[in-house]
Amino acid sequence: MSFLLRLSLPDVPGSLGRVAGAIGQAGGDIAAIEVVEKLPNGAAVDDVLLEMGPGVMPDSIVSACNAVEGVEVLWISRYAAAGNLFLDLEVVEELTLHPGEALERVVDLLPVTFRVDWAARVRPDGHLVRRTEAAPAAVSWAELDRPSRLPDLEDTVLCGAPLDGDVIVLGRQGGPEFLDSELARVGHLLGLARTIHRAEAVPEA
Repeated sequence: MSFLLRLSLPDVPGSLGRVAGAIGQAGGDIAAIEVVEKLPNGAAVDDVLLEMGPGVMPDSIVSACNAVEGVEVLWISRYAAAGNLFLDLEVVEELTLHPGEALERVVDLLPVTFRVDWAARVRPDGHLVRRTEAAPAAVSWAELDRPSRLPDLEDTVLCGAPLDGDVIVLGRQGGPEFLDSELARVGHLLGLARTIHRAEAVPEA
């Protein structure tokens, strides 16, 4: 069973090794790690993809990590996209393979890239141009000039980013809040998708 763990830990040599040891003793097996953000206070935020055997409870992993000095578990959840973490570079490679569909495909790829539950492209009139399977039937449009956090929807935290007059909205049920680095990455990937799509549309001289 796959779980995704987001934690804050001191950004010093040896910290990740101590966390890995604690996870292993609690019955978890680390499949992949991604540094999400480095904080001004000298801490780092990492996403850790875990494989957990039968009988291993998420609470035991959380307790083991929190027992390591300077480490705080921010969030843990089941992770449907088992096997690995999907990185930004892989998104760009996928979009480059299908440049004419880049603006559609980027919406489909955002949930697994940012470990969110759904993504949707919304027009100012509220029409959903594209939505992933778990997205709600109605998503509110917001006027944005940059990637931003949006008001929570019940127990789902939201962020949005502008795209050619529309807004791309991402929803993450149960948290955690979107980090500044994640907002910047969303905007960067949407910008690349726009560039790739437009390059395909420009006829050769």
